[in-house]
Amino acid sequence: MYKGLLKNILLSAVRTVKEFGSIGILFIQSAYWAFKRPYKLNYIIKQMEFIGVNSVSVVIITGVFTGMVLALQSYHGFRKFGSEGLVGVTVALSMTRELGPVLTSLMVAGRAGSAMAAELGTMRVTEQIDALTVMALNPIKYLVVPRVIASFIMLPVLTVLSDFIGIVGGYIVGVKLLGINEGAFINKMVKYVDLEDIYNGLIKAACFGIILSVISCYKGFYTAGGAEGVGKSTTEAVVISCVTILISDYVLTSLMF
Repeated sequence: MYKGLLKNILLSAVRTVKEFGSIGILFIQSAYWAFKRPYKLNYIIKQMEFIGVNSVSVVIITGVFTGMVLALQSYHGFRKFGSEGLVGVTVALSMTRELGPVLTSLMVAGRAGSAMAAELGTMRVTEQIDALTVMALNPIKYLVVPRVIASFIMLPVLTVLSDFIGIVGGYIVGVKLLGINEGAFINKMVKYVDLEDIYNGLIKAACFGIILSVISCYKGFYTAGGAEGVGKSTTEAVVISCVTILISDYVLTSLMF
C-alpha cells in the first residue's frame, strides 16, 4: 500500500517537473521569437485590448472592494490602540506591494488566461496550428509571442488602476464613512509609501503577466483529446497559473523587501 502511494507521489512529482520544464522551454522560445522580425504589432495591440482593456471592469470592481474591506478591517484593529490615522498607509502599502498585483493577476488569469488556453486548444484540436506549420509560419511567433508581450505590458497598467481604485475605496470608507481625519489619512500615506513600493509592485505584476500568459498558452498549445481536452486544458491553465502566481509572489517578496 505504502509503496504504491510513494510510487504515485514520485510519478506526480516527475510529471510536474517535466511540465514546468516544458513551460520554461516555451518561455525561452517566446523570448527568442519576440526579437525576431516581423514584429506583428497589430497582433500585439489586439491582444493588449483583449487582455487589458476588456479586463478593466473586473479589475475596478476587485480593487475598490479590496480597498474598502482593508480600510474597514484595519480601522477596527487600529481603533483599539488609538491609531486610526494609520488606516490610509495600511491600505496603500497593502495595495501597492501585494494585493494590487496579486489580485489583478488572478483576475486576469481567470478571465484572459482561460480564454488563451481555450482559443489555442481549439486551434490545436482543429489542426489550425498544424496548418500554420505547413505554411512555413512559426506558430509560437504568431500565436504565443503576442499574448506574452501583451500580458507583460498590460498587467502593470491594470495594477496601477487597481492600486488607485483600491486607495480611493479605502479613502471613501475610512474618511467618509468611518470619520477618520482626512489629513492624517493622506499625510501618513504620503509619508510612508515610497516610490520603491509602487515600482516593486509593478515589477511583480509584469512577472505575473509573463507567468499566466506562458502557462495558459502552453496548456492550450499542447492540448490533446478533442473538445474534452480543451476543457481540461482551460481548467488546468487557470489553476496552475493562480498557484504559480501565489508561489512566485512569495519568492519575489522575499527578494525585494
